[in-house]
Amino acid sequence: MPTLEPAGLGLRTRLFKLLFESDSPAAKAFDIGLIILIFASVGIVMLDSIESYHQRYGDLFFYTEWCITVLFTVELALRIYCLQKPWLYLKSFYGIIDLLAILPTWLTLIIPGSQTLIIVRILRGLRLFRVFDMMVLEGEKRLLMDAMIRSRHQILVFLFSVLMLVTIFSSVLYLIEPAEAGFTSIPKAIYWGIVTLTTVGYGDITPVTPLGQFISVAIMLIGYSIIALPAGVFSAEVIRALREERYSAEACPGCGRDRHERDARYCKFCGTWLNEDTIDPRKESG
Repeated sequence: MPTLEPAGLGLRTRLFKLLFESDSPAAKAFDIGLIILIFASVGIVMLDSIESYHQRYGDLFFYTEWCITVLFTVELALRIYCLQKPWLYLKSFYGIIDLLAILPTWLTLIIPGSQTLIIVRILRGLRLFRVFDMMVLEGEKRLLMDAMIRSRHQILVFLFSVLMLVTIFSSVLYLIEPAEAGFTSIPKAIYWGIVTLTTVGYGDITPVTPLGQFISVAIMLIGYSIIALPAGVFSAEVIRALREERYSAEACPGCGRDRHERDARYCKFCGTWLNEDTIDPRKESG
């Protein structure tokens, strides 16, 4: 199978390797610089929310944020340019995050004050998993996400059961407790029930009758006994996912997504040939 020598790689391929992969010093340096810009931007938003800093450094924050936004805009444009099917990337999780990272600043030209939404840019810090040969952590992140997805039905049933239990107990407390104790409505009582069941105990609403206090103790004990159930379900799915882990973190040059079988030759999302260093056999035969 013919291969492309590194010196003969096209501009789009070189950009793809720089922007979507972390297996070269240049790509790692780019990722590190990107992470620094992300946290610098979020830090600027946080500091600008402090009135004394805003009055003293407001102009500096403003121009720095615009510089960072322009850099992020150029970076996103390059990502779109080097992909064969960029619209698929823009619909992916990272693509949406990349758009959200630049839209708030540009929106300030139309809607004043929307720059506060720049705080969502910190989500781009998820790309940290691609730095310093951290593909192992990338795989672990994916494994945990798989476990959460697989256990979602059991956890939803559990949460529904707990909500029903809290509603019943809270309704009883609403009936037997005086309004002066804080139980002025069933929703207010449900709030108390959730706080009590999770053993948070704010203390803003407190039962005063002996029966109400007895029910409170029962809810606390139930909370201790059932709060570990979701953790057990999730742990079982993590173990199951560990046994079945078979995915690669290699990014697709077509859409930028990276959830493929380790022996896959084509992207299962867009059908693009995955090995950008070699020629697609379908094109070669054609």
